[in-house]
Amino acid sequence: MEERPDVQKQILADIAKKLPIFTRAQSGAIRFCDRCQVIKPDRCHHCSVCETCILKMDHHCPWVNNCVGFSNYKFFLLFLSYSMIYCVFVASTVFQYFLKFWGDLPNGPAKFHVLFLLFVALMFFVSLMFLFGYHCWLVAKNRSTLEAFSAPVFQNGPDRNGFNVGLSRNLQQVFGEDRKLWFIPVFTSQGDGHYFPLRTLRESENPLLASEGKWMEDGGSDEESAGEVASKWKCIFKCS
Repeated sequence: MEERPDVQKQILADIAKKLPIFTRAQSGAIRFCDRCQVIKPDRCHHCSVCETCILKMDHHCPWVNNCVGFSNYKFFLLFLSYSMIYCVFVASTVFQYFLKFWGDLPNGPAKFHVLFLLFVALMFFVSLMFLFGYHCWLVAKNRSTLEAFSAPVFQNGPDRNGFNVGLSRNLQQVFGEDRKLWFIPVFTSQGDGHYFPLRTLRESENPLLASEGKWMEDGGSDEESAGEVASKWKCIFKCS
């Protein structure tokens, strides 16, 4: 009910002190959904079609008439892979009849069905291949489609790699630790959708550590950068 933005920001900050929330809005405030009247967990977004907040929302998919997020992202990837395999199966079984299309295949409705099936299967395979490849890249980087277009904002600013914890752990977050279950449609994703490990928790919370890599890229040596970091830490400790 508070209408003053500064007071709203402080109220949300006080409420979220004990919550595992590390991302912020563009203004630096705790992310809050005005429609659902809830504090948004990290990587959670409101879907205007589903009219609810979706944990680790990737996108709203018209193919499945539902949002793709934490609870069904693995199933969406399997859906794409299964569809690609089905397209290959259709194209391979129809191809022998396509070779006979101009000669031995008798005239009739089935003749054009063969042509239609082959081209549709190939067309869907190519489109699915690009879509599946893009989502494989997102999984390897531990990003959602929304995060690929708009980097999540942490206390020290936007960071597209804030949730990237390495290829192996990124895959395990979506598919689980048991590789035997990766291609089986059972839920094996890690976590509860409210908290996600950060690349380095200290980097995401502390702008001093986050800029350490930038200092090293500016031409300074490792010893110089380490000394600069140590001197800044000493200054912080003395001031506090």
